[in-house]
Amino acid sequence: MSHEALFGLLDQDVAQQRLRPLDVALARFLAGRDASAPPPLLWLAALLSRQVADGHLCLDLDALVELADEQAWPYAWRQWLRDYQDQPAATLTSSLMADGHDGLPVEAPLVLDGTRLYLRRYWNHERLVATTIRERLARPQAAPEELASELTRLFPAAIDNDQPDWPKIACALAARGAFTVITGGPGTGKTTTVVRLLGLLQTLQLREHARPLRIRLAAPTGKAAARLNASIAAQLAQLDVDDAVRSAIPAAVDTLHRLLGARPDTRRFRHDRSNPLHLDVLVIDEASMIDLEMMSAVLAALPAAARLILLGDKDQLSSVEAGAVLGDLCRRADEGHYDTATADWLQATTGDNIHAFTRSDAQPLDQQVAMLRHSHRFGDSSGIGQLAHAVNAGDTHTAHALLDMPPIDLAWEPSASHAQLADMAIEGNHVHFTHTDEATSPCGYRHYLELLQRHRPALHADGTAHDQWARDVLQAFNRFQLLCALRHGPYGVEGLNPLLAEALHTRGLIDTSLGWYEGRPVMVTRNDYSLGLANGDVGICLRMPDEQGTPRLSVAFLANATAGSAIGTRIRHVLPSRLGDVETVYAMTVHKSQGSEFEHTALILPADANNILTRELLYTGITRARRWFSLFGSHAIVDSAIMQRTRRYSGLAERLGGV
Repeated sequence: MSHEALFGLLDQDVAQQRLRPLDVALARFLAGRDASAPPPLLWLAALLSRQVADGHLCLDLDALVELADEQAWPYAWRQWLRDYQDQPAATLTSSLMADGHDGLPVEAPLVLDGTRLYLRRYWNHERLVATTIRERLARPQAAPEELASELTRLFPAAIDNDQPDWPKIACALAARGAFTVITGGPGTGKTTTVVRLLGLLQTLQLREHARPLRIRLAAPTGKAAARLNASIAAQLAQLDVDDAVRSAIPAAVDTLHRLLGARPDTRRFRHDRSNPLHLDVLVIDEASMIDLEMMSAVLAALPAAARLILLGDKDQLSSVEAGAVLGDLCRRADEGHYDTATADWLQATTGDNIHAFTRSDAQPLDQQVAMLRHSHRFGDSSGIGQLAHAVNAGDTHTAHALLDMPPIDLAWEPSASHAQLADMAIEGNHVHFTHTDEATSPCGYRHYLELLQRHRPALHADGTAHDQWARDVLQAFNRFQLLCALRHGPYGVEGLNPLLAEALHTRGLIDTSLGWYEGRPVMVTRNDYSLGLANGDVGICLRMPDEQGTPRLSVAFLANATAGSAIGTRIRHVLPSRLGDVETVYAMTVHKSQGSEFEHTALILPADANNILTRELLYTGITRARRWFSLFGSHAIVDSAIMQRTRRYSGLAERLGGV
């Protein structure tokens, strides 16, 4: 087959949405670099490009038959697969291909490492991340002399004397290592643990040195940073340390882009290997959202002597971009996989016996991963907690039982009309919910819009009063959120956002006669460094007085972190005319909701099964709810989601010795 015949077939695949135009453009670019490249190799390159767009780091050539069945490949693709299988060596022989097995730098655009085919950039990122983490794990770390006594003071009593105190164990492991991962589900105390850890590290530092540790806190998105900031500030007030230690623990949280010094219109950052960050300890929350390229940038910019501590829920959705870094790092966390030496040291240091979690195949990475296993938010009677656990465990029977007879914090409808969905989203009511008063009842969007009108300051009131009003409106909006599994379709965000806006307009709660109207909630969809806004930031359009006292529309955001200030303590006002990349956000995708929590969350599932609808997506949607959760979707679609796990092809776990 000629190259042009191949491209003709690939163009048909673009029309059928099996490939993107970018995937075919890559194949054409490669053909231009090597006119003798075998057509099956160019097809593999286009397929690899599509796999990267779907979050995979590589194309596993040993899994192509399985992939063909999963994706229902057309006849032409199966023929190219047979051509490759008949002559794999001939297919992969080209100047476009480099052998990555020896780990040396390569110039070719494609890299074959064992059975995994990579784009060079992702092979380099994966290799750098694995090498840097291995180096940190191999670096000898002497535990501080007073570690045991300080741990006893900070953790005076275990949650359950019959169970290991995992937060205490996590702090002990982090105090002796240059790289630590702390994972756990919602309410397991990740933030509480890290605040105690920072108190521990600063206490030990200040006893030996005059200079405190330089600590930085970061998260992948502005929303996640705001949440971490609020949690850190609350926990610091309760931390049992002296004032000097408390003052040396920061509350301000940066987004990762701001921390690294993102440069507009480029993938590069101001801080890198040649200009490292100025810090001794870096804590990153919501690490499940970090893609491989961002992790590579973080590790490149991290000073060799600094500690890196990752926090996150390993069972949440992976990053939107390629890679599942936290999932790869925590692949063996459930069973611990500690070696006997670590278990003995932890028992001597913390008094906790974790020998039940030791394994003969323990790896260095396992010794620095701690999983928090007790949820303080979701007790035994919590329907949200039980449903999340059943979904995570793949237990469809228990999930059915919970949905058929929901506890008081759960509500389920197998299907709903658009009118029913709009009524639930606006009023927040649901037939299964029981509550005692307005302050603790599940709410919808009527709540924030009525508060907006009821508490509006007088026009002549000062800026402080208007900022407090804006802050109250934002907080009221964040009590409820409607989540969708999909962007497109009648039950995706693109279908539901106009529907909800019209329903709110019909009830007299908003005026949608103009594109921008008071009460419109918007989400930033692209980082805007000139405005200090990050992808995922949510604002509300409000009528505010300008400098002359004339009311005009302005969009209020909780301000991102800046040096010396805490995120979320200031309101940033932006004129609508300056906001280019925003969208209305009565409904948002589950992916966009990561890093957020809402008192009442409603999740809308599509009527038909979809590759996007996975166990991880369902679990993430459920665990965005703190007090109330509404689920719309049939038993069949819930079962389909529970049984379909997210799988991302990667070589990172193998490079780290985690498989």
